[in-house]
Amino acid sequence: MTNLAAAASAAAPAVAPVRSRRARIALRTAAIVLAAFFGLASGLPKLIAHPTAVEAFDSIGWGAVGMYAIGALELAGAIGLLVPVLQGLAPIGLSALMVGACVMQIVVFDGENAATPLILIVPLAALAWAHRGRNRELAALLVRRGA
Repeated sequence: MTNLAAAASAAAPAVAPVRSRRARIALRTAAIVLAAFFGLASGLPKLIAHPTAVEAFDSIGWGAVGMYAIGALELAGAIGLLVPVLQGLAPIGLSALMVGACVMQIVVFDGENAATPLILIVPLAALAWAHRGRNRELAALLVRRGA
């Protein structure tokens, strides 16, 4: 067993954290709402080349390639929010996208709607923190698959 495999096995939690029923419902609801937002309201318009998305990405200078790439990342993140083993990693990736979106809103669009990505980071950070143990599970799974 390699050092990485041993570290991943040792770090994997033996038992999931104990949460109240209300906490589990709140976390699941937040994940579903965010997944719907990122998948349907944000990612899908980019993937179907909705005129508003095309216009925004032309303004940025990224064109269709950037639009489709960001749309695919948002859709992947939305799916990740719903897949248990990815629930620790997906909010981190989506938060990184939201930091980039905030910077673009400030630089390209003079701050118009710059607060929206920052607001979305709050529930994403809460999900990332609540599911941080899932990252160890994912690392252990990847190490097992690679061995």
